[in-house]
Amino acid sequence: MLKHVVEGVFVHESGFLRSNSVVVEGGAGVLLIDPGITRAEMAGLAEDLRARGLPVAAGFSTHPHWDHVLWHEMFGDVPRFGTARCAAPLRELLSDPDWKERVASVLPSEFAADIPMELFGLVTGLPAGARQVPWDGPAVRIIEHQAHAAGHAALLVEGPGVLIAGDMLSDLLMPFLDPGPVNPIEDYLAALSVFDSVAGEVVAVIPGHGSVGGAGQLQVRIRQDRAYLEALRDGGVADDPRVGPAAPVGWLTDIHSWQVQQFGQREQNKAAD
Repeated sequence: MLKHVVEGVFVHESGFLRSNSVVVEGGAGVLLIDPGITRAEMAGLAEDLRARGLPVAAGFSTHPHWDHVLWHEMFGDVPRFGTARCAAPLRELLSDPDWKERVASVLPSEFAADIPMELFGLVTGLPAGARQVPWDGPAVRIIEHQAHAAGHAALLVEGPGVLIAGDMLSDLLMPFLDPGPVNPIEDYLAALSVFDSVAGEVVAVIPGHGSVGGAGQLQVRIRQDRAYLEALRDGGVADDPRVGPAAPVGWLTDIHSWQVQQFGQREQNKAAD
């Protein structure tokens, strides 16, 4: 079911890890951001849009992780955008004859049979450095950064002031770091600083997973994520309920322990050089 956020912006929450799909109304239809996760959920979302007389005009994937590049035939054959760095690894993946098996290996077992693969990953990369989503609707600013995944983009819907954060600024999940870059913690901190710089324009923030927050919540979540990352970098203990004894998702403590081992050790090695 679509939930109203502000005028012209709606969100649909999935049963998988409280994943959020975002709908932004435009002149000729809607911009559909990170739709998912199961066939039934996506079909239900398509029916909700049809009932409101809102065709899908375009899609956008905030980053190339599997749960953000799904699609359903009921949304129609429309442009599906992402940053150039988001689209590139998807093209490489889909060129592999065994790509379905590779994707299947990371799907959650309880949802795997219901996740559609037919239109997976068909994302068109926008020109490098693109600042706006090309569509007939309110201006949607692309805020590209390198936190969490290469080519990750948050979107700022400039009229109503909604920040669609992708897999960041969650009240459910602590920061998940990309192990590939040389300085993933600093990349993440840099992205948080960018969010800080646009905070005055934001009245609501929608994370990829978790609760929609108001303007005050944006600053709360930036501070919480920054504190987690600085503790990880400096060898401290994260005072963060998302990874404590009462963590909302049990396996988050395992991910946190892995990140402490992986990235804390990396920082110690850099300090010793």
